[in-house]
Amino acid sequence: MLGLIAQVQIQNRSSGDASCVADNGFCPSWIVDNFGRYTDPLLQHVFLTVVSLAIGFSISFGLALLAHRRRWLVAPITQITGVLYTLPSLAVFFLLLPVTGRGNETAIIALVAYSLLIIFRNIITGLDNVPAETKDAGRGMGLTEAQLLWRVELPLALPEILAGLRIAATTTVGLATLAFFAGAGGLGASINADLAFKSNVVVASVLCLLLAAALDGLILLAQRAMTPWSRAA
Repeated sequence: MLGLIAQVQIQNRSSGDASCVADNGFCPSWIVDNFGRYTDPLLQHVFLTVVSLAIGFSISFGLALLAHRRRWLVAPITQITGVLYTLPSLAVFFLLLPVTGRGNETAIIALVAYSLLIIFRNIITGLDNVPAETKDAGRGMGLTEAQLLWRVELPLALPEILAGLRIAATTTVGLATLAFFAGAGGLGASINADLAFKSNVVVASVLCLLLAAALDGLILLAQRAMTPWSRAA
């Protein structure tokens, strides 16, 4: 008797799911049964985001250190990265396709270009906001300019540097949803696969939001670990 009841419940659920899917509705049970289909797109999205952020931060960090010593470089670097940031994202993907072809390379180049301005500007701002008296005290202790940079200026600038990285991470997660136009996959491909089906769009969109929140939280935890003096204060 119990087996018959269970079978009837399964049949009712299946018919309900079929009706929900046919109506392009929001189907919680369908989401539970089909959640595995989003695993690979999520991993692709994480890969695109993390690799792009790592490359973008490395380039921005090098440019910022150079511009910090040669102040005349700040304006041209800001202008160039600003132009890259204002270009329409889809246009950048399509412009790169004839050069780099479809795949991760095209998507990563575009995503890196969009992260440069945010990170560069925050690094420069953080270094500029280090109090002059603190730097004078370091010089008075016999620190060289290189030692002053690595031991005094960069540690004090860390909160603003990592704030820029947090903003760039959130921006990159969002822009990576367009990477499927470059053939790089990601959660954007899952969303575009069936825009009319509410369950599909909701799951892929929520995963993007969770990924952005997770990256933001990890960077914030790293900041707390790297700036123990701020916790003490």
